[in-house]
Amino acid sequence: MNEDERGYCRKRRGRPRVCRTFSDSNVYRCYAPVCNPESEGGDPITILPEEIEVLRLVDLLDHNQEEAAGIIGVSRKTLWRDLHEARRKVAEALVYGRTIRISGCLRRDDDDCPRNNL
Repeated sequence: MNEDERGYCRKRRGRPRVCRTFSDSNVYRCYAPVCNPESEGGDPITILPEEIEVLRLVDLLDHNQEEAAGIIGVSRKTLWRDLHEARRKVAEALVYGRTIRISGCLRRDDDDCPRNNL
């Protein structure tokens, strides 16, 4: 699959993704392991901004899935799928020591961005 810089596939089968509404006021950052950045963990894991927003709403702000789905503007099942995928990606990064990249990160040109230190 070909991905553009935001992480969205250009050619996808099935229905296109529903446009999600969430606050862009949060500046998301990429993360890399400090103790061994050149670990054999493999390729970095890319997390979409809507997956980060779902984690924030459900896990940090303690909204239930139905409330969070209403805030974002998607069905509860879609929110559950995004939440499940985001949690899987974060767990994989923590267990295997892989870098977490946020798709569409606005800080990639900064000197302290983990992408520049790989």
